[in-house]
Amino acid sequence: MKTGPAIILGAVAVAAIAAGVYMIDIEQTEQAALPDVDVSVEGGNLPEFEAEVGEIAVTEETVTVPDVDVEVSVNESEVSVPSISVTPPSNDG
Repeated sequence: MKTGPAIILGAVAVAAIAAGVYMIDIEQTEQAALPDVDVSVEGGNLPEFEAEVGEIAVTEETVTVPDVDVEVSVNESEVSVPSISVTPPSNDG
């Protein structure tokens, strides 16, 4: 693997992880309660959550990359480069 694509892939991975921090908005909507325990289990309540998540769109872009043999010449080639579009969840509540 060449160094250039590895650096680009690493930068995209770091950006995706950083964007993921802002992609989920979780709010606890109900408190948990332990059941009353004697011989049998009665009542109890599990917590409820609502989660809004954003969207990620990946598109293809055309970039100029060097063609390295004995001499360097620039050719236009179509390669798949991740492009991230982040839409965070709305904060309605």
